[in-house]
Amino acid sequence: MVKTDQVNFSTKGNGDIIDITALIADKIHNSGISSGTVTIFIPGSTAGLTTIEYEPGLLEDLPQFFEKIIPSNISYNHDRTWHDGNGFSHLRAALVGPDLTVPFTDGKLQLGTWQQVVFLEFDNRRRNRSVIVQIIGE
Repeated sequence: MVKTDQVNFSTKGNGDIIDITALIADKIHNSGISSGTVTIFIPGSTAGLTTIEYEPGLLEDLPQFFEKIIPSNISYNHDRTWHDGNGFSHLRAALVGPDLTVPFTDGKLQLGTWQQVVFLEFDNRRRNRSVIVQIIGE
């Protein structure tokens, strides 16, 4: 069986990290599917999905890491093309990726004790986001 749904939320812009684990777990719970995989996908090119331990230290470390490897304060070719100043956002999103697949058993995500599913906003402005949630299983 396959069920496709979405979750919607707003972000504060670059550096916003949102724990969406409970939103995904709720979609699984309401799907009627007890075991399988859930694929989470962002339709867009300036955000990413990953898993981290959602704790204050990492919520500071992760944006600092991205600033070190793909700085936001330099010009990118994309910026010269579109004049929107978010070339760094596209590069960060490409590095992380737009999707994540997680197995679940008995309706429960098979995440580690300190592991949460997080949405990473890289765009240089506030955004209203939709994340596609596709649940496959039985």
